[in-house]
Parts: sequence; structure tokens; C-alpha cells
Amino acid sequence: MVHNEVDASRIQEMDSGERRLNELGYKQELRREMTLFKTLAISFSTMTLFTGITPLYDSSLLYAGPASLVWGWVVVSFFTCFVGVAMAEICSSFPTTGSLYFWAAHLAGPKWGPLASWCCAWLETVGLIAGIGTQAYAGSQTLQSIILLSTGTNKDGGYLAPKWLFLCMYIGLTVIWAFLNTFALEVIAFIDIISIWWQVIGGLVIVITLPLVAMTTQSASYVFTNFEVASEQTGISSKPYAVILSFLVSQYSLYGYDAAAHLTEETKGADKNGPIAILSSIAIISVFGWAYILALTFSIQDFSYLYDPTNETAGTFVPAQILYDAFHGRYQSSTGAIILLCIIWASFFFGGLSITTSAARVVYALSRDQGLPFSSVWQKLHPKHKVPSNAVWLCAAICILLGLPILKVNVVFTAITSICTIGWVGGYAVPIFARFVMPEKNFNAGPFYLGKARRPICLVAFLWICYTCSVFLLPTFYPITWNTFNYAPVALGVGLSLVMLWWMLDARKWFKGPVRNIETENGKV
Repeated sequence: MVHNEVDASRIQEMDSGERRLNELGYKQELRREMTLFKTLAISFSTMTLFTGITPLYDSSLLYAGPASLVWGWVVVSFFTCFVGVAMAEICSSFPTTGSLYFWAAHLAGPKWGPLASWCCAWLETVGLIAGIGTQAYAGSQTLQSIILLSTGTNKDGGYLAPKWLFLCMYIGLTVIWAFLNTFALEVIAFIDIISIWWQVIGGLVIVITLPLVAMTTQSASYVFTNFEVASEQTGISSKPYAVILSFLVSQYSLYGYDAAAHLTEETKGADKNGPIAILSSIAIISVFGWAYILALTFSIQDFSYLYDPTNETAGTFVPAQILYDAFHGRYQSSTGAIILLCIIWASFFFGGLSITTSAARVVYALSRDQGLPFSSVWQKLHPKHKVPSNAVWLCAAICILLGLPILKVNVVFTAITSICTIGWVGGYAVPIFARFVMPEKNFNAGPFYLGKARRPICLVAFLWICYTCSVFLLPTFYPITWNTFNYAPVALGVGLSLVMLWWMLDARKWFKGPVRNIETENGKV
């Protein structure tokens, strides 16, 4: 009798997210101490204001001119909202660290659940690990420009880091992120709180300062209506094709909001705060991202000079050249440009740290359900800090392997970006489609519930994801040569084929999706 009273009291005092986790068959293992603000900080840091836009701004601007780039952000933000709302509803019902693949397993039902969770888990794992690589590469690219402008310029004998040093910077960032992720969760959360303020304040500084400093600014008609195809540089003369490619910067930037879902087992009131963090991240990044694109585009001094290999930044990084032209034009100094580039670089650093956190949580969750080779190794938690440190270093090692072609291949970033986007965003499609087709009576709704609106919202979200994944498989330059070939289709085709072959030959016999680790006396939750 006393025992039952204690259990009842424990249930009443239990956090709502932990209670729902127990109902799903999982016991609380990770520390549940993150507030809504901390979860939002990590989710926002994973999306980040600068890290998606900055590295792809130059190519997207080149494809079809400023109007397509500017309005593309608005279009992509609109459709991203459908994906975010669909995911928020599912997150409210399933607040678990495994998030996407856990959702896929339960929404697809007992017959298709194991296959759905298998596909979703591997897509998400590939996308997140490649996401670490995108941050490391873009961070190294920004650091390369900082070093170049700090030691002079491309015209004045400045030091342009060669490929071997670029690779060392890439590896160095990856190792630092892995090292920091072995510390207590409070340290990572504190850094991510700094990140959100850094990006908000730093974003405001850049958005406000850059157009004011620039000696001249482009007209509104140029920014919002100028459409031009650079067929000589890209080899693409088709206007619709050029517009499709110009949207890539927005499609690459506007995802990552599922980071809040990966941390739900560590978030207080996760069934409510998880969805809020997802939707808030999308809203904030949509507004700030558009403002950042407008600030860069209005501040262009000479469009053709941005891509000149003899310019001050060696034509390697268009945003850096825009910053240099603005500050050097007014003050005859590159100091201001270097400071703003440091703000952008720090954003890459924070973003890489957050993605490493998310990637490790997904590997940990999949290993906990025996979905990886040597799962017993990767699911181990650090004895002191209670974080999945082995999973962290596995992600770092694979990320480093992805970056090794930097020494020989010129399109590494294009390939890593495509792999990241297709894997990461493609992972969203599986649970959303399962939610779309499942009988409503089988869905245990959480506090955030769409009701009858779920079918049209899920349909639009699913179709948009399919479109996004398709365009990242397209060639981005013509004619197609070894230097311009987007090898993401080959890499993904081979990798995912091996994963599915493993499923058909072996994994389907033993992989059943998420494995419960709580049982009651009668064996039921």
C-alpha cells in the first residue's frame, strides 16, 4: 500500500516529458535540466543565421541574380513552415532523443515500423554527420579569408591558406567540437546560450552596419527585380534551371530545427517546449536570414568584381569581398571586414558544436536500439558527465574522413552540402508521410495537435521535402567535368544501397526499431 502511494506520488511529481517517455517504454537516463530557452538556443544554433547563407551566397547570387536569391528565401521560408508545423505535432506526441526515427517506427505501425525507422535513422545519421562537415568546411573557408585579409590582401602579398592547411583547419574544428562535447551538458548549453545572443547581436550589427558603411548601395529595383543568368560562368542558360539552383542557399539554410527534438529527453516539459522551440527557431531564422541576405545584396559595389580571381579575396569568398569593399572603400582599411568575418566565423563554430551534439544523440539513440555495428560501444555514456562521448568521437572520425578529398577535389563542399541536406531533410519525410497515411485513431496526440489540418499540412510538407532532395542531386555547373561534377548522387546511391542491402540480407531479421527499456510487472508499459 505504501509502495503504491509512493509510486503515485512519484508519477504526480514527474515532469510531463518524462512521464510521456515512460509511457513510450523508455526510462529517464539523460539529465533532464534544459529549459525552453536552452533548447531554443541549441536549435537556433544548429540552424544559425550565417552558416547556411554565407557559404552558398556567392553561387546562388551568380545563377540568376539578386531578385531570385532574395525572393527565393521568402518562398522557401513559406514551405518550411509546413514542415516545421508537421514535425512540431509529432514531437509533442513523441518527446524522445531518437526523435525522427522513433517517430517513424511508431507512426508507420508494427508492419512497416522497423523498415521506416531503419531508413529514417540512417538518413538522419548521414545528414547530421555530413552537417558537421559543412560547418567545418565553411568555418575553414571563413578563417582562410580572415588570415588573408589580416596579412594583407591577395593583391598585397597576403597569405592564402593552401589546401593542406585548409584541411588541417577543417580537422582542427571537428576535433575541438568533439572535445567540448565530452564535457558536462551544462557547458554545452551555456555555450549555446552565448551562441544565440552572439548571432542575434552579431546579426543586427552586420545587417545595420554593412549598408551604412558601404560607400554606395544598390537600388531597391536592382535587389528585388534584377534577374540575370550568368551562363558564361556557370554554363547554365536555362532561366528556370538557374532559378531552381538559386534557391539552394535557402533550402540548405532552412533546416536543422529538429535539433530541439533530439534534446527532448533532456528538456523540461518537452512535450510542450519541444514544439515551441522548433517553430520559434524557424520564425527567428526566417526573419533574420532575409535581413542578412538583403544587407549583403544592397551593399554590393561591383557585381562582376566579386568573382574576379585577382580581387583582394582571390575570388574565393564573395561575402568576404563585399565586406572588404564596404570597409576599405570608406576607411581604407580592412579591419572592420575582419571583425565582421570573425563574428561570422564564431557562428560557424557554434553551429558545428550544436550539430555535433545532435549527431551524437542520434547515434546514441540508434545504438541503444541495436541499429549500428558495435552498438554496445556507441551507446555508452561518459561515467562522470553522462553524455554519449563514444558516439561523439565516432561522428568526428567519420566527418574527418569526409573532408580528406579536400586535398584533391574542388567540389568537396558541394558534395558534402548535398549529402547533408538530402540525408537530414530526407529524414523528415519518413515520419511526416507516415503521419499523413496513418489512421487518426492510432495517434496519441500531445499538447500540440493539428486535428483535421494535419493531412493537408503533411502533404505539402512531404512534397516540398521530395522537391528539395531532388534539386540537390542536380549538376550545379556545366559542362560537367571532374572538377564540376556533383558526386553526391553517386556517394548517396552507393551508401544507401549498402544500407538497404544490409537490411534485406540481415538487419530485417533482428532490427525491430526502438527498443523499450521499461517494463512493468506484467511486461507492459
